[in-house]
Amino acid sequence: MQNNKAKVKIIPLGGLEQIGMNITAFEYGDTIIVVDCGLAFPDDEMLGIDLVIPDVTYLKENAAKIKGIVITHGHEDHIGSLPYVLKELNIPIYATKLTMGLIENKLKEHNLMKTTKRKVVKQGQIITLNDFRVEFIRTNHSIADAVSLAIYSPAGIIVHTGDFKIDYTPVFGEVADLQRLSEIGKKGVLALMCDSTNIERPGFTMSESTVGKVFDNIFAEAGKSRIIVATFASNVDRVQQVISSAVKYKRKVVIEGRSMVNVVNTATELGYITIPANTVIELEEMKNYPDEQITIISTGSQGEPMAALSRMAMNLHKKISIKPGDLVIFSSSPIPGNEKTVSKIINELYRRGAKVIHEDAHVSGHACQEEIKIIHALVKPKFLIPVHGEYRHLIKHKELGRSLGMPKENIFIISNGDVLELGDEGGAVAGKVPAEPILVDGLGVGDVGNIVLRDRQLLSKNGLIIIVVTLQRQSGIVLAGPDIISRGFVYVRESENLIEEARKVVCNALESCQNKKITDWSKIKAVLKDSLSDFIWKQTKRNPMILPIIMEV
Repeated sequence: MQNNKAKVKIIPLGGLEQIGMNITAFEYGDTIIVVDCGLAFPDDEMLGIDLVIPDVTYLKENAAKIKGIVITHGHEDHIGSLPYVLKELNIPIYATKLTMGLIENKLKEHNLMKTTKRKVVKQGQIITLNDFRVEFIRTNHSIADAVSLAIYSPAGIIVHTGDFKIDYTPVFGEVADLQRLSEIGKKGVLALMCDSTNIERPGFTMSESTVGKVFDNIFAEAGKSRIIVATFASNVDRVQQVISSAVKYKRKVVIEGRSMVNVVNTATELGYITIPANTVIELEEMKNYPDEQITIISTGSQGEPMAALSRMAMNLHKKISIKPGDLVIFSSSPIPGNEKTVSKIINELYRRGAKVIHEDAHVSGHACQEEIKIIHALVKPKFLIPVHGEYRHLIKHKELGRSLGMPKENIFIISNGDVLELGDEGGAVAGKVPAEPILVDGLGVGDVGNIVLRDRQLLSKNGLIIIVVTLQRQSGIVLAGPDIISRGFVYVRESENLIEEARKVVCNALESCQNKKITDWSKIKAVLKDSLSDFIWKQTKRNPMILPIIMEV
């Protein structure tokens, strides 16, 4: 039963003011449920970082209250950080069949299958987690088995769309359950948390099945070319359409890229991709068929350097190299920030004589303005919380809410880490929890922070100078050096005068330390650093990192 005085806490730990790393906690009394648990990919400033995962300190501090993680769909930005979080928190996972299959791939890799409770739910099912009831509502996205959620709490109903679009002709499954959303809307919805990714685009998002017609046309006109299609591994419906076109035009299919192979195997086992017998062949068997009978489905549509397509374009792939006449289709649009790497790969493909199609062979998985308006009209929420988007997307969504007649005080633009307390009478941000992104570098989780990143940025921009000096222990007299080593600052052989001058500056600084009877190492290092830094700046207008090394004898 709804209690008019009750308030529910909504705590986003990721997914706001960014695309990716979606994770939100909902708290009422002694119960917390978590929706999604995704990762983000590093931006250009994050040198050497592999992945970015959310900070779950608040969840660890309240581990006893957490009753489950509910997942909306199987994309990396919604399931990618599960292995990292589950190593620290043992929480049951609730997800639909395909989503759970993709999650289990990750759990197997991280040896977490035995310890993690998993429950497969169907679209339309309701589960009870203490003070919350969660209903899984069928929706459409660029992966099958996606759901929106109706979260029933004592403070009211919260509808969370997940990533969605309204697709009247989906490749797999049925149209989003708009009727159910309408029924929930009639009961009275406290808040709508809605996907804002495509809020800047007017109109409707094209149906996924329109891409199938585009593929058919491309395959029909491909002639004797070998066809290589690059797309996201997790875009299962897209992979299905490529396979269908390949079968129609009597081509064999090679699946290349580790994540692509994993997803296709899982989706095929669970019945979400249908592949006729003898269609898929191994990489080694390609040589037995002429080019006009070959289609390769590959990862690397975002220009990722280690992905299969990039390796083919750069001639680093062990088994496949691009040759004149190949037809390469990019079946995705670049994620904001990846445009440069994608165009670099496209240039490289052209250089090798390939033909490239990088427009028209993709549709978005996210709703445009008109579909978002439909959801608003059906759900009739009292409050709106735009989610899944950069800051400008959230603001645009606020404007859309205003244009639909919502009072501005009923729309909440919140940030990661905000604790929004929401009840029938209104809401306010009532605190902050830690939500700084955690950086994963190799096997290190969180050991690279802002200071290390700043050092990496400094090194990458200005280089490094090392001063090596040997001092006598008691007297502090210089026995050897100072030697000056430069890395990424100037090429020593061509800058002998500068290095010689720098040595003199260091000698003078050491002398002044001796005269002032300074024997404390840290003070000597600071003096060396300051004097050399001033000299280098005056001479070159650069600020390299300076590392003094003192040895005692």
